[in-house]
Amino acid sequence: MSSHYIFDKDNIRFRKAGTSVWAVFRKILVFFIATLSMAALYYVIFAVFFSTETERRLKYENRMLAQEIPHMEEKERLLADVVEGLKYKDDMIYEEIFHTSAPEMDPMSAVDFLTDMETGDYADVVIRTRLKLDHVEGSASKVEDNFMEIFRHLQDPSCLIPPMSNPLKNFSSAQVGASVGDKINPFYKVKIRHDGLDMIAPAGEPVYASADGVVVNVRRSRKGLGNVVEIEHEGGYMTRYAHLADIEVRKGRKVRKGDRIGYVGVSGNSFAPHLHYELLRDTLVLDPVNYFFGSVTPEEYLNMVVMSVSTGQSMD
Repeated sequence: MSSHYIFDKDNIRFRKAGTSVWAVFRKILVFFIATLSMAALYYVIFAVFFSTETERRLKYENRMLAQEIPHMEEKERLLADVVEGLKYKDDMIYEEIFHTSAPEMDPMSAVDFLTDMETGDYADVVIRTRLKLDHVEGSASKVEDNFMEIFRHLQDPSCLIPPMSNPLKNFSSAQVGASVGDKINPFYKVKIRHDGLDMIAPAGEPVYASADGVVVNVRRSRKGLGNVVEIEHEGGYMTRYAHLADIEVRKGRKVRKGDRIGYVGVSGNSFAPHLHYELLRDTLVLDPVNYFFGSVTPEEYLNMVVMSVSTGQSMD
């Protein structure tokens, strides 16, 4: 109980007036509530009508990401198609060269994991991760068994290795042109069957035999494939080198892998200097780029494959 003095106009004097604790508490409570209400009002006003620098930056990034998502989805679909094509080619390579099936690919997709992370389904991510690890551990021994089978096959004296050496030195994926398939002809601008790999190189670049063999044909011409060298190898394989500027071998000569047989040129119907390289087995046309993986790094080989399948126009 506290007290203070007030002026009594009727008696013209000061008298003592008491103030209760509850009245003081009520005033403090009203002041506290009013302060909180004003603070909340100010916060709502600033949150609705004003943005901080961080908020403006995040909103801008969100708009940019929203515009980029459709392009990323389109790229993802294109890459998925390329990956499927590479899987098919890998199966063909293993079957053709090593006479065994390719190692099994992991059926679990990383896209599912990304989707689960975005939706916050972490329990499902943990389960999938455990299943993925179990699958990897189980398949590790199978991969090792496959490699051991390949090594045993290669050590067999009767095993015949196809031509796997690159006919050009210091050849990179940036020099890969159109490979086997229906490609647009640079002269007629229509799709024509292309049975080899265009290997872009400067005129006069040396060309080497990609494997041991015997020269079975040497042809000089101003038409078609121009100056051509054909080499027969063991196992029914044959390599063809076309559009040469000059030829340094004769028919019937035995050559070793790495022997120089000619030079890159523009003979015949050639759009620009390049080597048209073909690989056949028992007259069956093979894709030469599939046989370069033994002489380049995995990353370089992957780039070569992508370049060869994505180039729609040949150079001859």
